[in-house]
Amino acid sequence: MHTNLIGRIYYNPQDGKPGMVPTALRAAVVASALVGTVVGQLLFGFLGDRIGRKKVYGVTLLIIVSGSFNCGFSIGRTANYVIASLCFFRFFLGVGIGGDYPLSAVIMSEFSNTERRGALVAGVFSMQGFGILVSALVAMIVCHIFQVAQPSGENAILPHPPPSADLAWRIILMIGTIPAIFTFYSRMAMPETPRYTALVQGDMERALVEARMVLDIDMDQLTNVTTPGRSITSEQYGIFSKQFLIRHGANLAACAISWFLLDIVFYSTTLFQSWIYKSALKPPEHVTAFTEAFNLAKFQAIFAVTAIIPGYSVAIMTIDHLGRRV
Repeated sequence: MHTNLIGRIYYNPQDGKPGMVPTALRAAVVASALVGTVVGQLLFGFLGDRIGRKKVYGVTLLIIVSGSFNCGFSIGRTANYVIASLCFFRFFLGVGIGGDYPLSAVIMSEFSNTERRGALVAGVFSMQGFGILVSALVAMIVCHIFQVAQPSGENAILPHPPPSADLAWRIILMIGTIPAIFTFYSRMAMPETPRYTALVQGDMERALVEARMVLDIDMDQLTNVTTPGRSITSEQYGIFSKQFLIRHGANLAACAISWFLLDIVFYSTTLFQSWIYKSALKPPEHVTAFTEAFNLAKFQAIFAVTAIIPGYSVAIMTIDHLGRRV
């Protein structure tokens, strides 16, 4: 929705209609974050196995905060420079999100016991749905405040929005740093995951202590390698090694392909909403810039409440009873 405001501000057509960011540049804004996400997943997934989940988890959050905050400072002498600056910072935002996304699931999985692991991991992923809802509500509130604050004369200027519109989209992007900052302390205060400490670092005693700091359970419930005489390293093998592919290759391929196909639908629906809902919205030339962004955010909120959040809720309630494959 912020690209709609940017289009009206920086791309002023000569036909008297509201400006729009060119399709190629709008796609670049979206793709820059997705490319960063791929880089972040590969990079921080590797680092998470090398230096620990906790350390990397804090780094990804700092990158997210920095990327989100700097997106609001995307500046340039021309419209294309503004878009280029926004793409640059969105790439780094994507890197942080890409690292944070799988680490959150891994950390929850390694802290949880087998009985509730599915629900807990699904609960972590469900925060994405609530995040979509909250971000839409934030955009609606910001747009409503700016709309009400404008003099009636400025509200009537439809093709060219007031100067305050340039501040509105920046606030919408930057405000996401606030909740992220508040989670930094809790991330740094949590212990390393017991499974990483036991299986990678080989410190069984400290792993048991860390497990009891979070969950009141024994180590036997967290790992199957707790037999005193058992060698931790005897079961280790490299990722994509022959033994790995024999044991996990089919499951990895099935999960990866399924997730890939799912994300084509999910992210195309959430990231290109302005095109999907275009027929249901009033024409841009009939509304102000703030009203257009408000209506788009409203559709996003409705989509989150009626589809995304209920889907996550059903998964949380049933995944440990019906199984993962269902």
